[in-house]
Amino acid sequence: MTDHSTAPDDVNDRAVDEWVAETTPFERVHSVVRRTYDPQSAKEISDRARVSPTTARKHLRTLADVGEVVTEEDGRTTLYRRSKTAIVTEHAQQLLAERTTEEIASGIADMKAELRSWREEHGVESPEAFARELDVGDADTEHGAVLREWQTTRRNLALAEAALAIDDVSDVNHRSDVDGDDGEPDSSAVV
Repeated sequence: MTDHSTAPDDVNDRAVDEWVAETTPFERVHSVVRRTYDPQSAKEISDRARVSPTTARKHLRTLADVGEVVTEEDGRTTLYRRSKTAIVTEHAQQLLAERTTEEIASGIADMKAELRSWREEHGVESPEAFARELDVGDADTEHGAVLREWQTTRRNLALAEAALAIDDVSDVNHRSDVDGDDGEPDSSAVV
């Protein structure tokens, strides 16, 4: 017979206790920040990460220094949120894990062709210019669907290009460990 006397709060409390026991304060702050898209104070983040506000601020400064977090001031309070660069990097790395560089490059070519097609068909250079030509009532029509698809394709193209750039940087770093053609270490390698 199953014991149903355990309240959901008890299960949640145990899960949080395990999370705290199995992770460092930095890991918890970083985990919370990875899900923080709206600016929050160090106190709010510290509560979610189960650390003191002082500890949260220390780790948030570190994350800001490496570009994972951006800050803004609200009066005398510093607010923190995940940086757009960190979000794009995470999505690009996920794309690289799911697809080969050849598949990504092929997708880039297809997306560029689609964007070119929309520019030619509608006689404008961007989805924003296309939107300016539409009436407000067009949002729920075929034109609205084209606009959304055009914007999404442009965003996906930028993400795919970022993925290839990250892969290229990774390749450069791997090649920097290889000697030059003359047997000497490659002095042009990025360190």
